Amino acid sequence: MSAVIRKELKQYFSTMYGYVFVGMLLLITGIITTITNLINGYSGFEYSLYTVSYIFLLIVPILTMSSLSEEKKSRTDQLLYSLPLSTKDIILGKFFAMAGVLALPTLIMCVYPLILSVFGNVNFLTAYCAIFGFYIMGCALLAFGIFVSGMTGSPVIAAVISFFSLLLMFLLGDLSTMIPQDAFTSLCCFALLCALIALLLYYVTKNETVSVALFVVLLAVDVLIYAFKSELLENTFPKMLSALCVYDRYESFAAGIFDLTAIVYYLSFICVFLFLAAQSFEKRRWN
Repeated sequence: MSAVIRKELKQYFSTMYGYVFVGMLLLITGIITTITNLINGYSGFEYSLYTVSYIFLLIVPILTMSSLSEEKKSRTDQLLYSLPLSTKDIILGKFFAMAGVLALPTLIMCVYPLILSVFGNVNFLTAYCAIFGFYIMGCALLAFGIFVSGMTGSPVIAAVISFFSLLLMFLLGDLSTMIPQDAFTSLCCFALLCALIALLLYYVTKNETVSVALFVVLLAVDVLIYAFKSELLENTFPKMLSALCVYDRYESFAAGIFDLTAIVYYLSFICVFLFLAAQSFEKRRWN
């Protein structure tokens, strides 16, 4: 795994990807901090960081778009298959390399509260709690970007899909308020979700029987709940969308709360999408 990490870090900083990622993040952070804290006089760095977190919509696709898709496009993934490395080592190596690239500007940001303390009172506990939440949320989004990159052989397509997917994640909280709360709407939405899960399983495994069987089972459970206990579906889908919103989980960190449930959520998010990326990568080995 260490060999993959070194290779990826060298690649990021021998091309423009790593420099653009770090540069854009620090540039936007500097501009927002100047406007929010120095010009408008807010003492909390967490206010600036909460605004900066939306830049992940742009910079995550930049860093992740070629992580697996470029390997497919240039067929260098065949070389990786020939190395004495498991798929898990390859995917984790790429992820930890990206986490290391994100750690560089994040560590630099740790100096910002110290600079701001010269101009006024700064709550360091809240500021560094926000920085920690910012980093772990960024790692979660990077894991998702790796998964998307593994779905296509085109870095450009991977970047576009990642951008719109992250934008959808950003809007989930608002979208949840627009969905009717009645049981029938949740029934239909869950049926659509079952179909998407089955399609994703088919893409990863190419096993039509298992995918169809999973869809039938999930749909049957959905229909049975609606038929015999429909009140359980009332407002369930909107609540689920709100709970799955990646960005909303960061609000507790921005408020200075070390939210263990949010940490578990982000770590689970990372594990799920790295697992899916590994399965997608492993599938190509045998195709």
